Amino acid sequence: MELNVVGKPGSTKVVRNVIKIDEKKCNGCGKCVSPCAEGAIRIINGKAKVVSEELCDGMGFCIGVCPTGALTVEKRETVPFNEEKAMSQPKITDSTIACYKCKKGEYDAYLLPMRHQGESVWVCTRCLPALIHG
Repeated sequence: MELNVVGKPGSTKVVRNVIKIDEKKCNGCGKCVSPCAEGAIRIINGKAKVVSEELCDGMGFCIGVCPTGALTVEKRETVPFNEEKAMSQPKITDSTIACYKCKKGEYDAYLLPMRHQGESVWVCTRCLPALIHG
């Protein structure tokens, strides 16, 4: 994660990557909430929102599962990432998340969000080689 401190010495603003959500594209499905291990994304009034930029690490695991393309990574001035606060957030799980091929859920296998044939899917590490190599 690249950080550039901006402003006056002692400033609490940095330039870094954060998730940006286009409300016009967001359908409120919530698929982006569970992949955000830091708890930065929640569904509020039927739309996904970044509830705290200090929780967003900007890595973008949420992007691959968005079926509408509403999420992007944006580099801009914001507050520093707060790892301690992010790690203290409760883990949100989604029982509908499963590998597109073997159907194992997140309690049975390590799952990754991917784009496959133009769709957002989850794939477990066992099925990933078949996805990559056909």
